[in-house]
Amino acid sequence: MARTRSVWVRADDGVGDWETRRRRITAGLEAGVDWVLVDERDVGRVRELGDVNVAAFRSDADVDVIDDAETGEGGGDDAVADAYIVGKDGEGDGTVEMPSELSGSADLSTLRRGDNRAQGAYVRIFDEEYESFAETAARDAEFVIVADENWSIIPLENLIARIGEETMLIAGATTAEEARTAFETLELGAEGVLLDTDDADEIRRTVEVRDEADREQLELTTATVTAVERTGSADRVCVDTGSIMDHDEGMLVGSMSRGLFFVHAETADSPYVASRPFRVNAGAVHAYVRTPDGDTKYLSELGSGDEVQVVDTEGHTREAVVGRVKIEKRPMFRLEAEIETTEGGTDRIETLIQNAETVKVATADGRTAVTDLAAGDKVLVRYEDVARHFGEAVEESIIEK
Repeated sequence: MARTRSVWVRADDGVGDWETRRRRITAGLEAGVDWVLVDERDVGRVRELGDVNVAAFRSDADVDVIDDAETGEGGGDDAVADAYIVGKDGEGDGTVEMPSELSGSADLSTLRRGDNRAQGAYVRIFDEEYESFAETAARDAEFVIVADENWSIIPLENLIARIGEETMLIAGATTAEEARTAFETLELGAEGVLLDTDDADEIRRTVEVRDEADREQLELTTATVTAVERTGSADRVCVDTGSIMDHDEGMLVGSMSRGLFFVHAETADSPYVASRPFRVNAGAVHAYVRTPDGDTKYLSELGSGDEVQVVDTEGHTREAVVGRVKIEKRPMFRLEAEIETTEGGTDRIETLIQNAETVKVATADGRTAVTDLAAGDKVLVRYEDVARHFGEAVEESIIEK
C-alpha cells in the first residue's frame, strides 16, 4: 500500500485579514484538504465553515485561553483545535533567539509528550541549527512542520531520513509541483504538505497530487480461460458508485480472494441498455471485491457509504464511494481460468458472473462480453498467492473450490 499523505492549508494572520483567510479555508474545504492551520482565536470560525481537522498556532500568551477551551470553558468545545502547534513568533521561526542549549527551549518544553499543551512544532529552516531543532522537536511531537526559506530539497531529505515514523513530517509548499516533490523525495517523501497560497486552483491541484501519491499501483497479469459454463440463477450484485468511471476502469472481483478478475464498468452503450458509467455488474453475492486498503469484502457486505477500489487496465487505482448496491436474481456463468504461479506450477481461479452481453471483462483482445468468452482466451486478473481471513491477507494453507 502507498503511504497516506495529507494536505494542510495555512490560514493564520500571517497570510492576511480574516476575509483572505476565510477564502483560503473555503477553497481548502471545497478541494478536500485534510487540515487547516490557523491562529488559536480562529478555531471556532473554522468549525463554523465546515468539517475539517484544525491545527492552531499557540504562544505562551495563549496558554490560559487554550486551557479554558480544553476544559470546555471560555471559548467552549467548538473552539478546541485538533492539534496545537508551537514555533510561530518563537524559537521555531527565528522570532526568539534559540537557546545555546536546546534543553532550555520554551517551545520544546511545551512539546514534551504527556504535557498536552501542544502536539506539533513549526520550524523555518534557515540553516543546520534549525534542522537540528526540528529533529529534536520530532522526538516528542506528533507533527513537525518545516518551511525552507529557499525551498531546498536537501534539508527535507535530511529530515525524512532522520525523523522516525511516529512523527508526521509536514513540508511547506506554495505549489502543487512543490508538493509532488515533497511527497516523492527519497522515495519515501514527507507525510504531508503545508500549502501557502491564495490560488484555489493550486489548492485543488495539490489535493489531486495527494490522491495520486496515496494510490496503490497494482501488478495485473493474465490467466487463461478454461471454462465458461452456464449455471442456474443466483443473487447478482451491481455496485453503483458515486463516481463516473472511465472506459478502461472497473473492479477486481472473484470467488477466490487470491485471484480476482477485472470486470469493466458499464461505460459503453449497447442495443439493450444505456451506459451506466458509475456501475460495475460485479457478480454473485458470495464473491470478493477489492477495497482501497488492499483487503477484500464480500459483495453482499457492501452498502451505501462504503469504499471500493476502482482500477484501470494498467493497474492504476483510486477509491470510489458506494452509492447503492442492487441485488437481483439473474442467470449466471461460472468463469474458470488457470494462471501460472511463481513456483512454476499452475493455479485455478473462478467466479460467478451474470450471463449478459452488457457484462464485460478485460482480455488480451480488449474489452470482451462474458457471453463471447471461450476457453483459451486470456483475461486480466490480480493474483496474490495468499489466503485471506476476514478480508485480510494471511499466510496459511487453504483450499477453495
